[in-house]
Amino acid sequence: MITTLLLAVALANPVDGTSPAPFEEGFIAAPDGAKLHYRKIGNGPVTLIVPLDFILFDDFKQLADLATIIFYDVRNRGRSSHVTDVKMLTINQDVTDLETVRDHFKVDRFVPVGFSYVGMMVMLYALDHPQHVSRIVQLGPLGTKWGTQYPKELTHGNEDIAAPEADVKKWHEMQAQGMAEKSPRRFCEAQDKVFRYVLVGDPAHASRVKSHCDLPNELASNLATHFAASLESIKKVNISKDQLNTITVPVLTIHGTKDRNAPYGGGREWAMSLPNARLVTVESAAHASWLDDPATVFASIRQFLRGEWPLAAERVTTLQRP
Repeated sequence: MITTLLLAVALANPVDGTSPAPFEEGFIAAPDGAKLHYRKIGNGPVTLIVPLDFILFDDFKQLADLATIIFYDVRNRGRSSHVTDVKMLTINQDVTDLETVRDHFKVDRFVPVGFSYVGMMVMLYALDHPQHVSRIVQLGPLGTKWGTQYPKELTHGNEDIAAPEADVKKWHEMQAQGMAEKSPRRFCEAQDKVFRYVLVGDPAHASRVKSHCDLPNELASNLATHFAASLESIKKVNISKDQLNTITVPVLTIHGTKDRNAPYGGGREWAMSLPNARLVTVESAAHASWLDDPATVFASIRQFLRGEWPLAAERVTTLQRP
């Protein structure tokens, strides 16, 4: 049986400057004993379920003025419990955990919001549980199949990362000294000073990237194990055209043209392959597109949640940009 350890029930600070949004925080126990940390905010008529709470909560909680939002950390990430069995660190298990979260809150239909590889995961969820999905939002998703080579103009390299040379040098030195194991917190902080420039297209926005070095799951030693297991499962995903055609709910994909983590071509591919999808292109934005251009990203999501396609949304018919 799924149980919850409730940590807090309170009124959150107003998200719109006038009306407080109901808030609660706790853990959901998965059937295998893993504990998934969650935060729930808002009481709007539309329900969003958003994995990767520790990355997205602070910026996306603003949507609680029109929706009920359930954020949670996937297993072995953020504030969720540490998992030692690598066989349980797969994208398929993430699909199962998303259903665990939905079932816990007894949500009939909801909008999953998938950032990065979770953009692929929520599609796998929609294939397994179509009756519970009303709409889907993808942010900088991986493409439909690992290893797809997109045209050069749809793939952005790392040649323009503007991290300060001194920070890059220090990070490399700490790597060589094995500091990821000897001093994991200090190594994480040094690495973050470099990687924050990877996540944004405009170096001036790097300060908007928050560090998570206070969370043990986000230290390098745990992430290396987590990503190794998760990536192997992602490589095995092979969604057929027939399967994609069964995902008929509206899908909004938002993707930055300078995404270094998940090629922009992957976003175009999803929007082109699904029967009822649109793409919002965020010019010169990288993986965390909402940090580069919050106005475009959040205005697009708001319009989509109201049942309309954003004005900037493109019906994609070819990988090549018009």
